[in-house]
Amino acid sequence: MEVLDSHRPPAGAFPSGGEAGLAPHPGSQSMPRWNLGELPEAPEFKWRSLWHFLGPGLLMGGSAIGGGEWLVGPIVTARYGGGLLWLATISILCQVIYNIEISRYTLYTGEPIFTGKFRTLPGPMFWVVVYLALDFGTLFPYLAASAATPVAAVWLGHIPDVQVAAEMRLLKGLGVTVFLFCLLPLIFGGKIYNCLKAIMTFKIFTVMGFLLFLAVFYSHLSTWTEIFSGFFKFGTIPVGDKADNELGNIFVDLFQGRAFPAVELSMVAFLSSLVAISGQGGLSNTPISNYTRDQGWGMGAHVGAIPSLVGGHNLQLSHVGTVFQVTAESLPRWKQWVTHIQRDQWVLWFPACFFGLALPSMLSVEFLPRGGEVDGWVAAGMTANAVQARVGGQLGHLCWYMTLLCGLLVLAPTMASTIDGYVRRWVDVFWTSSKTLRALDTKMIKHVYFWVLFAYAVLGVILLVAIEKPTRLLNIAGNFYNVAFGFSCWHVAVINTYLLPRALRPGWFVRSFLIVSGFFFWSIATVSFWQMWKTW
Repeated sequence: MEVLDSHRPPAGAFPSGGEAGLAPHPGSQSMPRWNLGELPEAPEFKWRSLWHFLGPGLLMGGSAIGGGEWLVGPIVTARYGGGLLWLATISILCQVIYNIEISRYTLYTGEPIFTGKFRTLPGPMFWVVVYLALDFGTLFPYLAASAATPVAAVWLGHIPDVQVAAEMRLLKGLGVTVFLFCLLPLIFGGKIYNCLKAIMTFKIFTVMGFLLFLAVFYSHLSTWTEIFSGFFKFGTIPVGDKADNELGNIFVDLFQGRAFPAVELSMVAFLSSLVAISGQGGLSNTPISNYTRDQGWGMGAHVGAIPSLVGGHNLQLSHVGTVFQVTAESLPRWKQWVTHIQRDQWVLWFPACFFGLALPSMLSVEFLPRGGEVDGWVAAGMTANAVQARVGGQLGHLCWYMTLLCGLLVLAPTMASTIDGYVRRWVDVFWTSSKTLRALDTKMIKHVYFWVLFAYAVLGVILLVAIEKPTRLLNIAGNFYNVAFGFSCWHVAVINTYLLPRALRPGWFVRSFLIVSGFFFWSIATVSFWQMWKTW
């Protein structure tokens, strides 16, 4: 078997071709050496067995219809229409390339990208400190707090009034309740990935189906023209005074010889959040590589998956990833796996992000008066009354409940996947990097996962009790998301350049795209942090 490629290490560092069954060991020597195995055949795509090809893109596509889409998108479009949605376009494009690249690492190693980050120099202890700081925004349970609104509305029979003390206490109590319920699918059901995948499938069909019903029968063509054209109005920004709600375009003004327009910055925190959470955002994208492994794609077939505490008796997870030798036989299989990942992302996740943002935005553009500002506690149910008034009669009353149900289905499952993503990436990386955990039986992974989940739950309840407004948490989290995602783009470019064999690395265009993406997200976060600091 001819080895076509290696990492080209210094002489004696490790055998370039897996000599005597020994796998490569690039990067930090504090991390364990990979195992060596064979790359399995990629599945042949067939429409009649489509369900078997729906993987991380389906689960994360369901998660993508979340806080940014249901909360921030409508808040922005209620005030400015669809003119600023081009920011989401850039964000989603950056994220789909990023998602493919982190899955590239997993296809080769069977490890999630977070473990790959810890394999780079200067070593795992350094990256623990860096990524704990970058992952800080994921600790804010703004989705659970926002999901309390539709539940409270059904309970009360009307959208809750935050000026009434009893209704405010109800919102906070329901926020904690929703948060705790979001933990259940992470504890029961066998393989956690499969449980979340089933929930997201139900969410996508229910939410998309109802919103499409409203879009077809109760919205105007001009609304859809405004929204979908907004995804391509690059350079459009809010200008003038806060009360004007006017938009200008940087490129048009400069082309016509006018000065750079004065940007109206009162909404910059929400715009930053729109950029951050359109799609996934922050480090919330990294579980795509975990789910790629749990799906058994590429070398993930050799590694295993994280089971739930209850019902996962026969599942286990290897402490160390497994790689393959790049040969004339394995390289065609590798290319088929990369195509498989690209199909999963471009065909499923990518359009899900756009429709997941366009449909909730349609509600605000079509049913709410332009220029309105919404209190942070009622954002999740702000369109329900307007939808009921437009539809009218018994059907309108049913649509009121369905709008609130969609709000709950959008926010609560996304909270569950966000919790799982945070716990999963840290459990995964310590499962490999910690000598103490590597000494445990591979079936003990579910107990480690549970105790980290328990600690996250305690902190989440504390934050929910102390919360002022969900949108304040959303904006803080959004800025941290942008900083974290920008840095992660740069780090992934390094990982896939230095840890992967030359024949498996991305091309120069993809690496350059990741670097530029990092600067885009950091620029947005910098402006937003500066504006938030001025107003506090």
